[in-house]
Amino acid sequence: MSAFLQSVRQAKAAMQSVLTPTPLVENLHLSQRFGCSVSLKREDLSPVRSYKLRGAYNFFRKALAQNPELDHFVCASAGNHAQGFAWACAHFGKRGTIFMPTTTPAQKIMKTEVFGKGLIDIQLVGDIFDECNTAAIEFSTAAQAAFVPPFDHVDIIEGQATVALEMLEQEPAIDILLLPVGGGGLSAGVIQVFADFSPSTKIILVEPAEAASLHASLEASERIKLETLSNFVDGAAVAQIGKANYQVLADHDPNAMVLVPETRLCTTLIEMLNVEGIVLEPAGALTVDALTDLDPDDMKGKKVVCLTSGGNFDFERLPEVKEKALRYSGLKKYFILRLPQRPGALKDFLSLLGPEDDISRFEYMKKSARNFGTILIGLETAHADNFPAFEDRMTENGFGFQDITDNELLTNLIV
Repeated sequence: MSAFLQSVRQAKAAMQSVLTPTPLVENLHLSQRFGCSVSLKREDLSPVRSYKLRGAYNFFRKALAQNPELDHFVCASAGNHAQGFAWACAHFGKRGTIFMPTTTPAQKIMKTEVFGKGLIDIQLVGDIFDECNTAAIEFSTAAQAAFVPPFDHVDIIEGQATVALEMLEQEPAIDILLLPVGGGGLSAGVIQVFADFSPSTKIILVEPAEAASLHASLEASERIKLETLSNFVDGAAVAQIGKANYQVLADHDPNAMVLVPETRLCTTLIEMLNVEGIVLEPAGALTVDALTDLDPDDMKGKKVVCLTSGGNFDFERLPEVKEKALRYSGLKKYFILRLPQRPGALKDFLSLLGPEDDISRFEYMKKSARNFGTILIGLETAHADNFPAFEDRMTENGFGFQDITDNELLTNLIV
């Protein structure tokens, strides 16, 4: 057994007294939908609603074993790592300073304070993670405090890898395992455990399509930093995969990965909430959504496990998630309409709407000395195939229009 696996076993043994194993349970809805046995490893049900507690606990445990006098820890995070860190500070009775971007939602700040039980101090610095991370590192050096990275450290990787031992105890025969990838701490740890104890398991790594730093690095055969990325899947939106993590993942086939578009991911978030009553954050739903991209023949009759990495969902984001889901499903569209400026023109247009069409946005101001005016209109419908028929009716009746639904520049201005 490698030194890494011995360390993971030690971490798991130490963790047993403070962390009850998270459930690994079959989901009947997904199993029926995909024609196989789909189980969810519910890391969203950990005490801090994500797996990040594991790495933080292991880092604290090993740091204090080496230096029992250490009493101040520092981290930078906009979410789950901060909450795992705060929980560890409270558990070990140590002071903690957490640097968070100024854009961090108040709900996440409040929850982090709750987990810290009065032992943490939160500093809001910079508009993006990189700025607050730099500030945290500089502060930890000046304060002679231990800096706890979110993913790029062997102790963090070992801690996250304990979830793999748990899974194999709960289900020894896993055919396909889907893992989310952000900075790579979780995937780097789990892959090493499965390589030794379950090498026949096919591991699918899943990234947000708009923040696929590992996939880009694998294709380039070197660790690179994305110039731009979307932060919508905030728990997995990382510009550059961790150095230690990439060393483990460098041999992974980029063609064996799934890149999930955030609009489709929103449909999965809504589905899991409405159908199953399971609250997942965007990063936590990545692996469930990725099932859509797998070959049904490869899954048939297999035991498939999706690791749901977190459930820290801010419900203030629900309207945005619903909006993206409706647009992806073809149930909502935005049009720019050219309307004749004459009495009755608007009534004529409204008569073209079908019985299942509903106006969700309407902006129009009559312009003087013009024959035509411009309307911005948002429509929702019950079935996606209603829109082609509606567009045909507009064309037949002489209404000029442009579909701007997929124009991100415009829709970001109006939604």
